[in-house]
Amino acid sequence: MSTLVFNFKDDGFIPNNPTLPVLIIQGAFQGRTTEIEDTFNKHNWKNSWVNGVFPYHHYHSNVHEVLGVKAGTARLIIGGENGQELTVQTGDVLLLPAGTGHKKLECSDDFKIVGAYPEGMSYNVKTGEESDRPQVLHDIEQVPLPMTDPVFGNKGPIFDYWHTNENPQISSN
Repeated sequence: MSTLVFNFKDDGFIPNNPTLPVLIIQGAFQGRTTEIEDTFNKHNWKNSWVNGVFPYHHYHSNVHEVLGVKAGTARLIIGGENGQELTVQTGDVLLLPAGTGHKKLECSDDFKIVGAYPEGMSYNVKTGEESDRPQVLHDIEQVPLPMTDPVFGNKGPIFDYWHTNENPQISSN
């Protein structure tokens, strides 16, 4: 299991998050994908669902999101049009801070993902409309840090990278 860390800048359409990195935990649920949703919920990441990822750039300005790959593989782009293309597979987890753009480019026929939000918060769906800019930039800054990591509870990457001022970068766009 390894954690990839990405920071993305505002591209004028997709704001991304100005302070928190995207975290990809490769193989977090390797061989245990039936436990993804229950584990997220146990760690108070609720309002969960099982589906796919929209095939267009979008983000949530009012909440952080966790995505756990329950089955299959997908090629995603994270961070907007000039972001990072990633291939995710069964057992991987993506932690997307509020404002982070994400889009499905392609996926296997069996691709399923579990999504959830800290404390079961409701999410909005934004697509980069210019008229949304002032409000979404304000909203992103107001989203509180989660109290728990969706995979590990009271330890894990949320505490290593989000609850600290030291945010190492593997990639910066």
